[in-house]
Amino acid sequence: MKKKNLAALVITVWLIIISLFMLLASRVDLEIFFVLWLIGLLVIVELMDTRFSLPPYMRYLKYVVACGILIFGAIVIGKVLEILGR
Repeated sequence: MKKKNLAALVITVWLIIISLFMLLASRVDLEIFFVLWLIGLLVIVELMDTRFSLPPYMRYLKYVVACGILIFGAIVIGKVLEILGR
């Protein structure tokens, strides 16, 4: 199985597990879901990364990770402002 296909399968299983736990806990929160998705994606990208060559799909995946980190930063800033506003 290629790394690309394996990564897609692993991230899908990870998201299903997250969704099931959120449904079992009766608490569906998109911010928590996004942060857990980003953690899973970062782990997968780090495990798939090659040392000497960079396949095209990895370049695009790193752009997705960069956008995810920016959105994560916005979520953290929003939460800090929410805490300071109380």
